[in-house]
Amino acid sequence: MTAAPTSPAAGRPRTVRWLLRVHRPALYGWAVLVIALAAGLLWLRGPLADAAAAAWHQYDTTCWRPTPCRYDQDAILRYKDVYQYTTLTLLAIPFLAAAWAGAALTGRELETGTARLAWTQGVSPLRLLAAQLAVPAALVGAGTALLVWLHRLAWSAAEGRVDTAKAWYDPLTFYANGPVTVGLALAGLLLGALLGLLLGRSLLALCASVPAVAALWIAVHLTLPHLWPVATGVSGRRKSPHYTGIKVEEGVITATGAHRPTTSCTGDASSVCQALNDERGITGFYVDYHPLAHYWPLQLAATGVLLALTALLAALVLRLVRRRTTGTARRGTAAGTPSATARTGAPA
Repeated sequence: MTAAPTSPAAGRPRTVRWLLRVHRPALYGWAVLVIALAAGLLWLRGPLADAAAAAWHQYDTTCWRPTPCRYDQDAILRYKDVYQYTTLTLLAIPFLAAAWAGAALTGRELETGTARLAWTQGVSPLRLLAAQLAVPAALVGAGTALLVWLHRLAWSAAEGRVDTAKAWYDPLTFYANGPVTVGLALAGLLLGALLGLLLGRSLLALCASVPAVAALWIAVHLTLPHLWPVATGVSGRRKSPHYTGIKVEEGVITATGAHRPTTSCTGDASSVCQALNDERGITGFYVDYHPLAHYWPLQLAATGVLLALTALLAALVLRLVRRRTTGTARRGTAAGTPSATARTGAPA
């Protein structure tokens, strides 16, 4: 009696269980990182923020008087340290995801031959790779989104209460508080997987993934301010424009009303600048910036670009595997060896 072929619906759960079993150390490490960082952010949002706020209240109400200045300086420093460590750890997730994907998910399996062995089993190579990408992407995306949400709660708890709390436009805080970091983590995961397939060596993929994510992050940082129209503040010669937000460009206003970008003497703070601006024949100054109202448009626009890049990287990874497995099947058929498709009946 011929055994009934395994249905795709029955193959997927076994594939997911196999992936979780093979990458169990990485799964445990990710769970520990998410739980530990979530606990640190909850600690930061509650007791640490309250203690730092109380210490700043003591400082603001007593230290300007001619009386002994007593306040809990350790509470303020503790809050600053924990905030810095948790923020940097959260922003390191895209690098960790890319390094793991390049070194373990694809690079090591190609280096040891595990990938080619798996391609000859009952699950087609494309379906296996799709599961290899989808399961880590779901775990990384969900975990990073949770941590970003907790980080925003922790930052909001100190807003207006802790004098040294970071502003929303602080670069590290801006990324850690929004979905851009989730998009970077997913893009980093796919970028690492692609580099692992291209290089075929775990160590090379590991070393290449980290600078690749760094280059991606720099590109996002440079292009993000230009994804949404800026607001413009102008002023006369007596003072520079006042603004609060992400500065994109600044310069001088000529007599014709044209805006000329410049980084020198964008105000008349000194006699040298006054003389230079007189020689330029300017009438005022301007600054292009993004106020708080642009926060979510910028975040969502950049996240959309990153998700589109993630989809493109996934398509490249699948196309690369399809070409390699098709070439392997053709060579095996030419040599008189049945291909994986012929043995399993699964589509390539």
